[in-house]
This record gives sequence, C-alpha cells and structure tokens, in this order.
Amino acid sequence: MTLSEIMNVEVWNGQTLGALLTIDFLASIAGSVLAAIAILVLGGILSGWARRRLIHLGQKYKDLDDTLFNFLGNLVRYAIMGFAILFVLNTFGVQTTSIVAVIGAAGLAVGLALQGTLSNVAAGVMIVLFRPIKLGDFVEVGGQMGTVKNISLNYTELASTDNVQTIIPNANVWGNTITNYSVYDTRRAEWVFGVAYDADLKLAEETIRNTLMADPRSLTDPEPFLQVNNLGDFSVDFLARTWVQSSDYFAYQADMKRKVKEALDEAGIDIPFPTRTVIQS
Repeated sequence: MTLSEIMNVEVWNGQTLGALLTIDFLASIAGSVLAAIAILVLGGILSGWARRRLIHLGQKYKDLDDTLFNFLGNLVRYAIMGFAILFVLNTFGVQTTSIVAVIGAAGLAVGLALQGTLSNVAAGVMIVLFRPIKLGDFVEVGGQMGTVKNISLNYTELASTDNVQTIIPNANVWGNTITNYSVYDTRRAEWVFGVAYDADLKLAEETIRNTLMADPRSLTDPEPFLQVNNLGDFSVDFLARTWVQSSDYFAYQADMKRKVKEALDEAGIDIPFPTRTVIQS
C-alpha cells in the first residue's frame, strides 16, 4: 500500500488519515483536550465545595444530623463528577445517550454480581434515613461496642473503648440488634451489695443509701431504689438502683462500688465471702 493510499484511509467519523493530520484538526483536538481538562478541574473544585458546604450546614445547626449531611455531601460530589465526565465525552463528540444505555445494562449485570456490596449500600441508605445511630453515638452492634466515627455507603466505622478501629458492613449493622447508649440523657446504674446475716440491716441500708446519694452525680428524680433482694447462702443481698447522666455512667458505677465498700467497712458492717468448713473424723 502506497503512502497516498494510507493517507486516504477513513479512520474516524468518515475522515481520512490525511484530513486528521491537518493543522486545523490537530488544533481542534488540542482545544477539546484543554476543554476536557478544564471541565474535570472545575467539576472537582465544584464537587468538593458542594460537599464541604453541605457538611458545614449539618455542623452549623444542632437540629440537623451530621451523618445525613455527610452522606448527602458524598452523593452530591459523585453526581457532579459524573456530569463532568459526561460533558467531557460530549466535547469529543461521543454520543452519551448510548453510553447511558450501556451503563444501565452493565449496571444490572454488575448489580447481580455484587449483591452483597449493594446490600451494604441499601443498608447504608436505610441507616441514614431512619437514623438508628449517628456520628458520636456510643453503640453496641453485633457484639462490637464503640463510638460511631463514620457511616459510609458500604460500612460503619466504630472506635472501640480502647480506641481501636472497628469496621462493620452496613448490612450487618442494619440486620443486627443495635444498642444505642447515647440516645437518652440518663441511665440507671445497678449494684448488689451483700452484708452478713448478723449485720444491722437498717444501718446497712442507711449506709448504702447515704453513700450513693452523697455523690453529686446521683440523680434524685427518678428516686433511687434500695431493698433487700435476696437471702443468699452467705449474705443478705441489697439491690441498689440509682439514676445518673449517661456521660457519667461507667465512671460512676465503678466509683460507687469502692465507696460503698469503704463506707460499710467504716460502719463495722461485714461483707461476707464464701467459706468452707472441713470436719475431720
């Protein structure tokens, strides 16, 4: 094949290789490339700005949920970048209508192949819409306990009590029982304190009650509960219940165990422990 024949071969949109190598065509291609770069840069800047504005809006007003606005910010970002890519394809003369149809057909096939991933996405949408948990909540999900740090389309991130990252697929979050310790402002603390059978029960009750209610974290409404709950093998057991702010719960519950023990010791009230008597014949 001669050079003249090669230059007359149609290679793109009915145009020959010789026509494509003209200065005007190369200039138009260079212009399209520059336009595509400008569109992508502008799309990236605009999508990042829109995402930050939505997240800031959720943080600005306390009545708005940060989790929802983080989720919406990511959706808006992906949507803007998707439109930017379509505009880029248009600058090169690509018919985007057929591409959208192909993407739809491919999406169906991919959806069938990635059912597990899509179930995580669907669960993520349900979590954001119905908000059983949100950022900053202290929760227990599927045996994992921690503070919610992030809710994405595919997974939920928790920081455990010892500050270890825990990643849970959204399908496991939505499909499991969720215990949210941060929803209500107050929680009920509960203990069982055992005293000896020969102890003065009235004195023991007063000592336990006064010790619990002397702590400034103890709430008077609802009223505390303190009664003999069980006659055990070695002790008379008092069941004590008081209410406290949720944020103080763990430290409060641990502190009261020590304070009540020290108060009972000071009052001369024995706290029994199991003993075994061995009789030799």
